[in-house]
Amino acid sequence: MELKELYREIVNEHNLYPAHKEEMADATLSLNGVNPSCGDDITLNLKLDENGVVTAGSYTGSGCAISQASADMMIDLVIGKTKEEALELADIFMGMVRSTSSPEDIEKLEEAAALESVAHMPARVKCATLGWKTMQKMLKA
Repeated sequence: MELKELYREIVNEHNLYPAHKEEMADATLSLNGVNPSCGDDITLNLKLDENGVVTAGSYTGSGCAISQASADMMIDLVIGKTKEEALELADIFMGMVRSTSSPEDIEKLEEAAALESVAHMPARVKCATLGWKTMQKMLKA
């Protein structure tokens, strides 16, 4: 199987069968993110413990496959991480879609690295980064 095809499968899997697309009544933090240029709209919910560790996450909303899969992969990645570690991963992701992150850093993104090719599709960068930018705003507030 070609690497490009494998990445496409990962994105499709997260879009069609998201692990974290659900309501969360007891979220510590919740923030709506919108991409007005294409209509992607998500509400991101995170639960943090007293030490600032993300213990759970979810999202609701609608949008293209890339925005939905990216949000799902992001939540997979940040559960169990501290607020600071989650923000560092967001910085790496932003760098990846701008082609400025190192291959070593991109490896830290695990499945989210499947979206690296978005860097070559400028119109899709906002889709891929919606969940990540929403999380950054939420955690920096």
